[in-house]
Amino acid sequence: MHRLLSLLLTLSLGATARAQTSPAPAAPTPEPTATIPAEAAAPGKDVVHQLNSAFEKVFETVAPSVVIIEVTKKADGSDNSLDDLFFQSPDSNSPQRGTPPEAVQSEGSGFIVRQDGFIYTNYHVVEGADKVEVKLKDGRDFVGKIVGTDEKTDIAVIKVDANNLPVVQLADSDAVRVGQFAFAIGAPFKLDYTFTFGVISGKGRTKLLETDGYNIADYLQTDTSINPGNSGGPLCDIDGKVVGMNTLINGLNRGLGFAIPSNLVNEIGQQLVSGQKIVRPWLGIRIETLGDNPSLRDLFKGVDRGVIVRTIEADAPAYKSDLRPFDVITQVDGAPVTTDAQLQHEILKKKVGQKVDLSVWRKGQIMQIAITTGELPNDLSKIAAAPSAPVVPPRQEEINKFGLQVQDLTKEMVARLNLGVQQGVIVTDVADDSIAAAQDIRREDVITEVNGKAVTSVATFRAALTNADPVKGILLYLDRKGSRTFAVLKAGS
Repeated sequence: MHRLLSLLLTLSLGATARAQTSPAPAAPTPEPTATIPAEAAAPGKDVVHQLNSAFEKVFETVAPSVVIIEVTKKADGSDNSLDDLFFQSPDSNSPQRGTPPEAVQSEGSGFIVRQDGFIYTNYHVVEGADKVEVKLKDGRDFVGKIVGTDEKTDIAVIKVDANNLPVVQLADSDAVRVGQFAFAIGAPFKLDYTFTFGVISGKGRTKLLETDGYNIADYLQTDTSINPGNSGGPLCDIDGKVVGMNTLINGLNRGLGFAIPSNLVNEIGQQLVSGQKIVRPWLGIRIETLGDNPSLRDLFKGVDRGVIVRTIEADAPAYKSDLRPFDVITQVDGAPVTTDAQLQHEILKKKVGQKVDLSVWRKGQIMQIAITTGELPNDLSKIAAAPSAPVVPPRQEEINKFGLQVQDLTKEMVARLNLGVQQGVIVTDVADDSIAAAQDIRREDVITEVNGKAVTSVATFRAALTNADPVKGILLYLDRKGSRTFAVLKAGS
């Protein structure tokens, strides 16, 4: 960016000089003077001065509404690498072995959105805080109170007891364009009110920060210098309006910073300010963009775009519908979806308890499947996490080619392991570095179908594998503690 300004200045000055000078007769060597006469340089300087003034104006407009947040939390002896990446100083001293752990102090940023003291920042800035102190540009200090947080979007609201505070203006982040100027204000490495600039270098970046495979935000990408301590601070446009909240960096000095779009920040922030519980709809499926996995391409002849249903969670809304693993969702209420991110965003537009009509491709046929959305659980990692008991098989049949060991499913096993199916073969072992292991087949998975044919015993399972073509791929339907999923065994994979 600095090279861009230098080039702009050089071109402006050079062009003006060429336009206003003409060949002159040879003369004695003059005394040293400026390379470009002042009268020639003036128009070029005007352009740069205007840009310089515009940058200064951004800082003067926004900085009074930016706050520095100092957080104190108890040391728990755990690895704080996530905090370090986002906003801790690299010279923070670790407690010496054998000494009582001291309280951990860290610093982040935020911006005021209401005159009566409401401030937006990142959830990870205030996570686990015992004490929050807020410092304003004018030197005033306040004790901050955490009003509400939303871990899935990494957004938090804090409140200070003050009035008539300067507030930021929020821009429409949907209108942001790649290439426009971007400015960040915050406290990188505890250097308060540092101002950096760059451009918006990308939009719609997804899967940067996921919670159990559930991604919500489409981030803005910028090459504006963002470092630990900028977290929670504003990313602004040339008019001094906030287009995003700085939240992620990909290593130091790489020119890869990410911000939560201001529209999402304000949508969640307003709900937290009003004390509302953040609820989101979900179907209870794990998904994958068709085409992301080339090894599956040959199994989906007849459909070019869509989203593969990888897993249906136990007792989730989709579990109660006719949707099946290996289905390809192509539309949601008539809106085409070609990526997993698009499908998630379409569902997020719905309300909890709302009926959703999915267009689904299954084995060459298009069908309509209705699902009523449920509420997204707070902790997806605990879904279907039933305790497992070791299987001691009285009889095993090894499918050597794929690295699987299975046995007949009995009523005793179903009851003891709390399984969700009554029929199939149960996986008793998976060989390391095998095809089955590569497809994430696990012990105690129940194989219920092979290429659409029901499996009732080890004999039928082995017969189905024998008749299948491992070069094209063998589709297995699995039940995993009530969740439904699939795997594809393919020779040479």
